[in-house]
Amino acid sequence: MPNLSIDVYGPGHDVTGRASATVAASQFVKISGNADEGVIAVAPADAGGRVAGVAKYAAAQGELVGLARGASRVVRVTADGAVAAFSEIEVGANGKAKTKTSGVAVGYAVTAAAAGSLALVSLYH
Repeated sequence: MPNLSIDVYGPGHDVTGRASATVAASQFVKISGNADEGVIAVAPADAGGRVAGVAKYAAAQGELVGLARGASRVVRVTADGAVAAFSEIEVGANGKAKTKTSGVAVGYAVTAAAAGSLALVSLYH
């Protein structure tokens, strides 16, 4: 077979991860380890850090979880405090959406959201 460069994941496409820690639905997640049999390890994203996507549903440690991802995609993420419409978003506590202060901007709020509610976030990556 020739040595071909074939995408492992297409950009902007949803992927499946294996939870290395409990993951809640609508939570930002990060890559937490190497892929095993083509499935990346994921866990709740660190406050202020980068994200691999947003969990589509809850998963216990060891279970598979779908990740919504892709630039300009609008997803629902649980808000960590009040979020104003059009404010930049970073990861807050427990992988929740928070108004950006000093962390990595992961998207912006499409509408305002109250603490604990689902914020509509347009992802940057």
